[in-house]
Amino acid sequence: MLKISELSAQSGLSAHTLRFYEKNGLINASSRSEAGYRYYNEADVRRVEFVKTARNAGFSLEDIAQLLSIRVDKQSHSCQEVTDLTRHKLHEVNAKIDELQSMQQTLQILLDSCCGGPEKATHCSIMEALDEGEIRDQARSKK
Repeated sequence: MLKISELSAQSGLSAHTLRFYEKNGLINASSRSEAGYRYYNEADVRRVEFVKTARNAGFSLEDIAQLLSIRVDKQSHSCQEVTDLTRHKLHEVNAKIDELQSMQQTLQILLDSCCGGPEKATHCSIMEALDEGEIRDQARSKK
């Protein structure tokens, strides 16, 4: 049995994060001492690792709760459920990548339009473009 500090060290997650996951119903301590200390067994450690891996893959806490319910009762669920959840997450990630690429293009256009010299920012092309909102149209037209 591990105390929360030992589980924290083993998992690489802070005790605060472990308590947060417990508060949100993702993990539970197997037992508590009379003084209220949490104790985790090997199954709890595997569950924490599952949550950590799913979180690192980008799944939300709600997604992880669904995955955990499937993990607990695999016979009552289909692989399709897991695939759908994963496909939805991948769609979200791809949309975020598109958004970040658009931001990258916008920032590059802003940098390319500015001399970056020591002059006062009175006529800074970046500030002017941001004030006028014209940079959005330029970035869209470059796609």
